[in-house]
Amino acid sequence: MPRVVRFHETGAPDVLRVEDIDVPAAKAGEVRIQVAAFGLNRAEVMMRAGQYVATPEFPSRLGYEAAGIIESVGPGVTDFQVGDRVGVVPFLSSDSEGRWTGDSAVHGTYGELAVLPAEMVAHNPDNVSDLDCAAMWMQYVTAWGGIVEFAKVQAGETVLVTAGSSSAALGALQIAKAEGASVIATTRTGEKKSFLLEAGADHVIVTDEEDIAEAGLALTGGRGVDVIYDPVGGPNFEAFAKVTAPMARIVNFGVLERGPAHFDVLTMLAKRIVIRFHSIFDTARFPEQRERAKSYVYERAGSGVLKPIIDRVFPLDQIAEAHRHMESTTQRGKIVVTT
Repeated sequence: MPRVVRFHETGAPDVLRVEDIDVPAAKAGEVRIQVAAFGLNRAEVMMRAGQYVATPEFPSRLGYEAAGIIESVGPGVTDFQVGDRVGVVPFLSSDSEGRWTGDSAVHGTYGELAVLPAEMVAHNPDNVSDLDCAAMWMQYVTAWGGIVEFAKVQAGETVLVTAGSSSAALGALQIAKAEGASVIATTRTGEKKSFLLEAGADHVIVTDEEDIAEAGLALTGGRGVDVIYDPVGGPNFEAFAKVTAPMARIVNFGVLERGPAHFDVLTMLAKRIVIRFHSIFDTARFPEQRERAKSYVYERAGSGVLKPIIDRVFPLDQIAEAHRHMESTTQRGKIVVTT
């Protein structure tokens, strides 16, 4: 039987178990994938710990993205066939009241086999490795939705990316640069400054040593930044009100800091700042947007414009250690697990 990761209760990383279980056949509209590798995401850590917006039903699988080969297809699937190299585009559905439901409990990708709705699957470029494909769909589709679709970043604009060494931020950095923007990345300590410059950032603000607003205004000649891509929230918003240019767009997609957000509403009003709380699911649940995002990532990953930065690779048996490494916040890029 295939080996998959499940958890029977929420808690610390050690609740994750590698178990031998039967994986069901693909039903109508589904595909079954032999998983070669999967990427880790902050949402999965939060779900495992019982801190996520979706509530798992036990025993629950886990995992939103993966790369592998289609082993079988269910009735009605026409876009994929056995042997296709594919990746998984994370997706959650919502109930009638708009609350997210925990599809990963059934369709989780942590393991050797995964059954997924065909709409969650994308063809992988032939010249991109399984490791890179496992690392790219979550970060790039999320960043496409926030940076390109919503913020509509333009060449010559300046984008501020916070928590710059995370895979999500690095994905946004690459997409913003691909669109012709300049990028200022932030990092808490100076240890990651050279890494971020090598990754393509034009400037780096070390927040333990510099004030975001003062440094950002200085770097833009007093004009301010046009787009902010932020997974932190909380106290950062006070600085965002100061560092933004008129008509700026702020895209928040996470809450690494759970405290309240304080900012001067009059300043935001005077500048006509737009704030959007964004998730990959705002893109993935709409078929037209999802397909445009897939095409964008497929073309640019295949051409080498987008190239995931992988921090560490763990074997499946070390899934708990992989989660502990993500919780350490020391990673620089994507954490990937191979089967």
